[in-house]
Amino acid sequence: MFFVDTLEFEGLGNRSYLAGGTRSAVVVDPPRDVDQVIATAARRGVRIAYVAETHLHNDYVSGGLQLARLTGARYLVPAGAHVSFPRTSVSDGDTCEVDEHLVLRAIATPGHTPHHTSYVLEEQGRAVAAFTGGSLLIGTVGRPDLVDPRLTEHLARAQHASAHRLAATLDDEVPVLPTHGFGSFCSSAQAEGDATTIGEERTSNDALTLDVDTFVQRILAGLEDVPAYYTHMGPANAAGPAPVDLTPPEPADAAQIAERLAAGEWVVDLRGRVAFAEGHVAGSFNFEGTGKPATYLAWLIPWGKPVTLLADTPAQIADAQRELTRVGIDRPAAAATGDPATWVRAGEQLASFPRARFADLAAARERGDEVVILDVRRDSERANGFIRGSSHIPLHELHGRVGEVPAGTVWVHCAGGMRAAIAASLLDATGRKVVAVDDSFEAAAGTGLSVTRP
Repeated sequence: MFFVDTLEFEGLGNRSYLAGGTRSAVVVDPPRDVDQVIATAARRGVRIAYVAETHLHNDYVSGGLQLARLTGARYLVPAGAHVSFPRTSVSDGDTCEVDEHLVLRAIATPGHTPHHTSYVLEEQGRAVAAFTGGSLLIGTVGRPDLVDPRLTEHLARAQHASAHRLAATLDDEVPVLPTHGFGSFCSSAQAEGDATTIGEERTSNDALTLDVDTFVQRILAGLEDVPAYYTHMGPANAAGPAPVDLTPPEPADAAQIAERLAAGEWVVDLRGRVAFAEGHVAGSFNFEGTGKPATYLAWLIPWGKPVTLLADTPAQIADAQRELTRVGIDRPAAAATGDPATWVRAGEQLASFPRARFADLAAARERGDEVVILDVRRDSERANGFIRGSSHIPLHELHGRVGEVPAGTVWVHCAGGMRAAIAASLLDATGRKVVAVDDSFEAAAGTGLSVTRP
């Protein structure tokens, strides 16, 4: 009898898996913080015998090496991956006995990377699960442009071939268990649904329903900007990531926070966007802890810049610290919690800015107020419709392009409010007068604002 446990990491849009039998198990694509993987295995009462990587990850730092060292497991890494540490190289067709009657078989599935490898769990010779990493995802595939721009079309064609190989090898009922696709920017499109099988993918996945040329044309046309921090993830994984340190950061008082801001360091407020707008440390940035703080912070911050975290509670600091380690931001310089009024020095006031809805923006325009509308959505989102007369700078480019924002009060919006809050905090920190539009973009058309659609 076998089991498969799924470990979800919503902040990165990824999953890892623990699979095995009654005595031992394999972990596929583990996160950087391996303590929860070890705890899951302990609850199952199984020994982690193998740790398997489907590829060198470009979107997060792996905990595979550390997990293998802690548990004594064999560390399975695709043979084509160039790494600087001892591991068990895995080639197409290699097998490992995970438990009695339970075998893990490697299938070369290049495309997301040249060395990408999927793993099929077999019980008494019958495939019962396919761990497809960044190859075959739910309704899509992993993006092929993260290794080298010169290889993108070649890897897109390889993705098509790999998907067909999996479909030809496995029966319809075999579950497909990918690592990416649940919000990860490693996916060429976002997954629709939570689970799938080979049979379902045969009828719904472009890689299996389109001819190769049409598929390649479509996937290349849909690729968007790559998060800046991805540049650092592959090399970190190839070198062998260091163990993480999740002990609490050094406490920061108001004077220390002011000193860090004056030194050009980043002070990041993890509270909700409503609370931040009502009162925050001038110069701090708002990355909501309930959103995707690791993804967007790692994308925007100059790499290596010290980070001080502010939050309501120590638990929120700990959660953010754990997420940040997954993208290589290992140790916050300091942290503070509690009443925001204690984060500023005596005699200083918290800064604030207004929030609004699209109806308020329409009313301001109707009154003839001098307004600048800034759209911080991605290019693909704007291509589907935008407010006439608005300026456009995607959020991930804003920090370096603040000087391009037209003069006036900036009404900043995104698709739902979270990215607008980040953008508003970036602009507010530079002294710009801002209004954060906290509303669904779909509401704009019903307010009298002129929305241009293709």
